[in-house]
Amino acid sequence: MAIFVATIQADFDEEPHVQTDQDPLRQFVAWQNPKPSMTCDRFPRICRQKKGSPGQDCCKKKCVNVKKDRFNCGKCGYKCKYGEICCRGQCVNASFDKRNCGGCNNRCKRGEFCVYGMCNYA
Repeated sequence: MAIFVATIQADFDEEPHVQTDQDPLRQFVAWQNPKPSMTCDRFPRICRQKKGSPGQDCCKKKCVNVKKDRFNCGKCGYKCKYGEICCRGQCVNASFDKRNCGGCNNRCKRGEFCVYGMCNYA
């Protein structure tokens, strides 16, 4: 019991180590890993400046591309229906759309139809 009390007393006698903002290692780590409070709702430019960002737009504190994202198609919060994809900010059914047959910007030739995502299927 006496050893335990002496250990606690020794911990209180020591002066706490405080790092200052002048510490170069701490500055480097902070620069490499931005604070979680740096979200795009507070700093919208972060989506444009961040490498590997999915898009330049900010929806619900996340960077997204409203021209391709099914859950934010054309604007934040607009979800495409089941079976639809987001092409150029519009929800389309790639199984039957002649201008987006099987995927975005995949046009069928004149006179062809898009069926099940393939031009002139039959």
